[in-house]
Amino acid sequence: MISFEQKLNQHGYSKFLASEVKTLQLNVGKKCNQACKHCHVDAGPNRTEEMTRETADKVLLALQLSKIKTVDITGGAPELNPSFEYVVTAAKKLGCHIIVRCNLTVLLVDGKEHLPEFFRDNEIEVISSLPYFLADRTDSQRGEGVFEASLKALWKLNQLGYGQEGTNLLLNLVYNPVGAYLPPDQASVERDFKKELFERYRIVFNRLYTITNMPINRYLNYLHKSGNYEKYMQRLIESFNPGTIDGLMCRHLVSVSWDGNLYDCDFNQMLNLPIKTIESRTIDTFNSNLLSGREIETGLHCFGCTAGTGSSCGGTIT
Repeated sequence: MISFEQKLNQHGYSKFLASEVKTLQLNVGKKCNQACKHCHVDAGPNRTEEMTRETADKVLLALQLSKIKTVDITGGAPELNPSFEYVVTAAKKLGCHIIVRCNLTVLLVDGKEHLPEFFRDNEIEVISSLPYFLADRTDSQRGEGVFEASLKALWKLNQLGYGQEGTNLLLNLVYNPVGAYLPPDQASVERDFKKELFERYRIVFNRLYTITNMPINRYLNYLHKSGNYEKYMQRLIESFNPGTIDGLMCRHLVSVSWDGNLYDCDFNQMLNLPIKTIESRTIDTFNSNLLSGREIETGLHCFGCTAGTGSSCGGTIT
């Protein structure tokens, strides 16, 4: 099987380099109130890893000393970290745009019911996974009752202005296929979701992102158990699109793990593939100048981001 590095070489890339770091993505912990079948983080209710206040303060210092103005917060369910609201409030004061990867159902957890208003007051961009606009397919992937709970959270966000025209309150959804295949055309899926969610439930949102499932953790286990690993990887490799390379998220993003280590992306973090820049490998030594132009660590999973129209934290690339 060809390596990602070899594939890049075939297309004229002797080295795979980052550009300017514009986004700091924080994985603040692996604790989650759900345990989704496809989760590349392997998150769940029993996970105990979480970013401490001390590490959070180092992240905020790094933001203060850099020109980075986008903070993308993920988990687990990032809202379950005790320092979540502290980080959001402090980063907002630094003039940062805040993105939160929210699983929706966490907004109904005891003690977290105030979060929709907190999101609104801080003009947080909310990005949430919703496997489908029907209950059976959503619950089969994310757990019984998740679809109904997700609808309640979406209704609440809509009532506060999220997804509505004329507001700064962005509500974006994420769709990723359940099986061992690439996602369909993003624009067509977005049209279907907007039509069905509004006609069935009167729910509105801004954008829908399609994301390719990465052969990591639970999804990798599914591929092996179902006998689809070789077939799926071959499909990713054969679908390699060189037009996606310049738009890959690792080109302009650095991922910070819950313990303060730095990675080129959240996927590399889950595979424990640390950043190559030895002089700036942890949040203690964070230096955006050194990290801009760094050589990026790659692996077979990178074919997931370059297959077809590409896949990133913001959906398709081309």
